[in-house]
Amino acid sequence: MCNNSNNPAPVKKTQEALEAWPYRLGMFFYRAGISGFFAGGGLSWLKKKYKVGLEERTGLFGPEVPRDALWVHSVSVGEVQSALSLIEEAKKSLKSLPCILSTVTITGRAMGEKLASRQADRMSRNPEMLCNPKMIYNPWDTPCFVKRALDTLVPRAYVAVETERWPVMLAELHARGIPAFLVNGRLSGESAKKLHRQRRFWRGVLCCFDRLMVRFESDGEEFLALGVPEEKIVVTGDCKIDAMLARKAELDAGGNAPRMERGNGPLFLAGSTHPGEERIVLEAFAEVRRARRDARLIIVPRNPRRALYVVAEALPYGKVDLFTDLRPDWDIAVVDKIGVLFELYADADAAFVGGSLVSKGGQNPMEPCLFGIQVTHGPNMSDFPDTRRMDALGASRRVDHAGHLAEAWLLALERDERIRAKQACERYFASVGGAARRSWEVIEEYIARKPF
Repeated sequence: MCNNSNNPAPVKKTQEALEAWPYRLGMFFYRAGISGFFAGGGLSWLKKKYKVGLEERTGLFGPEVPRDALWVHSVSVGEVQSALSLIEEAKKSLKSLPCILSTVTITGRAMGEKLASRQADRMSRNPEMLCNPKMIYNPWDTPCFVKRALDTLVPRAYVAVETERWPVMLAELHARGIPAFLVNGRLSGESAKKLHRQRRFWRGVLCCFDRLMVRFESDGEEFLALGVPEEKIVVTGDCKIDAMLARKAELDAGGNAPRMERGNGPLFLAGSTHPGEERIVLEAFAEVRRARRDARLIIVPRNPRRALYVVAEALPYGKVDLFTDLRPDWDIAVVDKIGVLFELYADADAAFVGGSLVSKGGQNPMEPCLFGIQVTHGPNMSDFPDTRRMDALGASRRVDHAGHLAEAWLLALERDERIRAKQACERYFASVGGAARRSWEVIEEYIARKPF
């Protein structure tokens, strides 16, 4: 795989992929199908589901949205962190470059606005470098909405983050000669299987990217297996790490108000949990409480709208409160708001990373690892392949059931384990970082060709 951006884009291979009949036929049916969906009542259904940002989702943007900008698209909360670290690097290099950050979800936009505000505060001593990207909702991937959006915004370049690969948008960008990039690129195991069933179509879609910047060699191999030319793939690392390091530095400097009264006993945290995992976590906590009656547990559901369901499930295990309404004598807190998980990891003695005891591909294990605490996860971590290296370094450990998790949490309270976990986490982070800068260097070669 190409590990730098000096290799010229394989134009011939791209044209071959785009002219191949499976891609052309697939695009014909995709455009026809999605246009038919919107014309046949799909738009009315989506208007009920997405009551916020309807104009932007149909490609209508007001004059306050900048033209000729760097457009970075991230679907939701997790991807927003990677997007903002990239935008910050862009603004360091090209101070006058206008930036747009689009999301699909409301929670993603809320997180984007929150983190962008923090970035602005952090960079306020140099006002010319303020990121302040304009937040928008991404237009739905149907020809009329995409063309309307691109006609209006005429972006200097388009950057998709992690798993975003919309066929109509990418085809239209390529047809207009607007450079397109994938940053922090990855394919989950399930996604890779689905794409392989229509490999020759998705090869054409992915070849519309000028460069695919992937987190790890294993991610690049997934794209190679789909037929993407090796010259298009650049291994740059994980941009989330840069964003996390910046947020931790801000936290260490006292940039955030106190979060909660954690009490004097041990505090365990289960982050980004999915249905089916909370019961396992609660059973583990019950076992821990038999040894440590003063232990407390925080559960952060991946979807905060599930908070009340989790409260109901937790009631047999102790005094349960919502995070936004904690009483002094709580045993279990269920988080019912977004944007607090990162800070809560800083308070915990040990953390379990959700999405991993069910088939969801796992959630980010690097966030708790950043704070030097014991990190546990289940067997399903396909979305975070570097977890294998974290395990090997001792920066994280696998658990398979409630008994394993309880054993790990009790071990985390021992002094030797605290020291070991902290040192292992430090070794891991000493070996990573700088992905946002490397990714921007690739993009800048294209974007800086056109004068401002």
